[in-house]
Amino acid sequence: MPLNSSLQRSPVRTAMAATVGVFFIWGLVAFLQHTLLALTLSATALMLSIALDHPVRWMERKKVPRSLAIVVVTLLTIGVFVGSAFLLLPPVIDQGKGLVADLPTIFRGARSTSWFHQLDARFHVERRILGLEQRIPSLLEDAAGPFLSVLSGLLSFIAATLSVSILAVFMLVFGARLVFAAVDLLSTEYRDHARVVVTKFYESIGGYVGGLLLICGINATLTTTFLAILRVPFFLPLGLLSGFSSLVPYAGPLISGGAISLVALATGGWVKALATAIYFLAYGQLEGNVLSPLIFRRTVHVNPLIVTLSVLFFGELAGVVGAVLAVPTAAALQILTREYLRLRRETKEASTNAPPAV
Repeated sequence: MPLNSSLQRSPVRTAMAATVGVFFIWGLVAFLQHTLLALTLSATALMLSIALDHPVRWMERKKVPRSLAIVVVTLLTIGVFVGSAFLLLPPVIDQGKGLVADLPTIFRGARSTSWFHQLDARFHVERRILGLEQRIPSLLEDAAGPFLSVLSGLLSFIAATLSVSILAVFMLVFGARLVFAAVDLLSTEYRDHARVVVTKFYESIGGYVGGLLLICGINATLTTTFLAILRVPFFLPLGLLSGFSSLVPYAGPLISGGAISLVALATGGWVKALATAIYFLAYGQLEGNVLSPLIFRRTVHVNPLIVTLSVLFFGELAGVVGAVLAVPTAAALQILTREYLRLRRETKEASTNAPPAV
């Protein structure tokens, strides 16, 4: 009788388990969709706090109290950003103003080129530009809405930056204590493995942030130098734009390279534009297939093939956010998989070597 009743209840339990699983997955997907911005800001703050924690730990090894080390590192970071802004913003603003002021001249010069006539014959580009120019006075009269939208976006960006900065400082102060307190709640069997996972997470995320900053710096330096040698106007803001584009693997350098090539075409002719396009094609391949995988292999300890595949798949799955978080996510999955397999192997060896029960 118990056997028959258990067999009768088995399909019901299976159906209930499947229903609970479906509702759990649905709830998880809905949660991710509605909290994507919060998760993005939290992940950014986490990576920033771990990046800052490395110099804090270095100062701790030099017998500096952690609280004082956090204050010093935070102030130094703010000083570097403010100093860089005062150093770079004046020429960037001047060249940016020149770019905006020269846009009509750039458009007029572009209209006289053969490639523009070819595009105009197929897509009627000139008619669209003329229509836009005729609507400019009315657009300026009704510019309150777009201006408020831009101002709202700028204020949102500033608020997000402040939120990330404050959250990163709180994580820097209280994060490690909270994580290891949670680890201590685990049983002795899993506690050591959890500490290994947390330590490897810390090292991987710190290495990812350092590698990403290195890639952005290399891109900005090489592009600015190339554009300056080629005598492309506004080389400084364009070079910085190219450097920031490396935050988005593959797509970022491609989009910024296309825009900068168009600026080179309109300001210096097709020879400079062709040279710029060739440079960005070559550098994009170098960064995406050689530089990034090799740097992340040294800093995150992830195979270059896994780096490339993770960027492709996570970028397809979650867009820009997925592409940016692809490498640390792949590193985390790799760490979890290795520790899980190691735990299973140790458990199996312990059960094999255990003495037989009498």
